Amino acid sequence: MAFADLAQVRLFYTDDAPASPAGDPLLLVHGYGADSADWSFHIPDLASRRRVIAPDLRGHGYSSAPETGYRPQDMADDLVRLLDRLGVERVVAFGHSLGALVVSALAVEHPGRVRALVCVDPGYGQPVEVAALFPAMYEGLRTDPYATALANDAWCYTPASPAWLREWHRRKILGTAPQALAQAFPGMYEGEGQFGVRPASEAYLARRDRPVLSCWSAAQAGSAAWENGLFKHPASQAEVWPGGGHRLHAERPAEFLLVVNAWLGEIDKEMSA
Repeated sequence: MAFADLAQVRLFYTDDAPASPAGDPLLLVHGYGADSADWSFHIPDLASRRRVIAPDLRGHGYSSAPETGYRPQDMADDLVRLLDRLGVERVVAFGHSLGALVVSALAVEHPGRVRALVCVDPGYGQPVEVAALFPAMYEGLRTDPYATALANDAWCYTPASPAWLREWHRRKILGTAPQALAQAFPGMYEGEGQFGVRPASEAYLARRDRPVLSCWSAAQAGSAAWENGLFKHPASQAEVWPGGGHRLHAERPAEFLLVVNAWLGEIDKEMSA
């Protein structure tokens, strides 16, 4: 089945695996205003060895769009229900941008369900001075969500980013439910339980006791150094990708797979030792 009816939401997902999968299944979680097709570059390689589950978050892609429930914790709860439906006990969870907050919430609130995390240019850890600029965006998302989200998307690229990637994500944003655009961005950074802005990020993310690999874009080099100070597990590492844009995994999929597969191999060795 490509759809799962889960209480108040219907999630679209794909579920791919080789004949004899090895290691924990992988859960691939996309970012804000995107969908699971972001992982199209990576699934063929990853699914040649492991089971790979790639959902569309609520309000995104082909999933249904409830009127509320767009905090990272809400979306993590959706994913727990999906894993329960699929009979999956534990995963290595990948998350890009908003997805990195969702999988971090999964690891903190449901630690038994997560073996390790891969976070790609995470949306968490915003300095207070940066977050001070967000309220104007929240208002724009409430009154004109598509124009505001499209304007915000411009920062995600470098001069080397291909034109097809910009157009692909323009179309993804236009295909996202307006209530998801209006609520999911503020859901990361304001209100009770937010952990997108420091120091709330520090207190919350320090509760992740699983191995974490974080890949940060060049523009976020300071955040990589900041996150390296939060890790609890010795196998964790935060690294900067010189020249990488916000969607570095889509811009450089072969390099991303090389780095991730090597890291997962080390995690698997540790698990079997």
